[in-house]
Amino acid sequence: MENSQKANDTPDNEMPELSAKQLMQLVEKTLDDDKAEDIVTIDLDGKSSVADYLVIASGRSVRHVSALADHVLRALREVGLGRVATEGMSSGDWILMDAGDVIVHLFRPEVREFYNLEKIWSIALPDQPDEA
Repeated sequence: MENSQKANDTPDNEMPELSAKQLMQLVEKTLDDDKAEDIVTIDLDGKSSVADYLVIASGRSVRHVSALADHVLRALREVGLGRVATEGMSSGDWILMDAGDVIVHLFRPEVREFYNLEKIWSIALPDQPDEA
């Protein structure tokens, strides 16, 4: 019992701080483990002062997108990043998570195609079929 109390009472600042790259890799792994689709990571170094990485992924449904977001938030909390700003959690169409050095966008496929953030950042989606 003492050990469980000690683990719960450990302040966040005693956790080893992850680098931006490690944080991005954690997000990617969590999304991949949860079967997110078309995961794209954009290195923002030299392009933006807001974050170091932008991770974009799709879920198959509103429920899948929401579950992806919940699991990413849980993974971030487990490494001591308890305060992650989120938007869109109630709708599940497009969820934005700001984890400081890494910004995560989770979409339903139709919404992702409409906003096309990859094009805004001049990155093409991998393995996209040619439109006929």
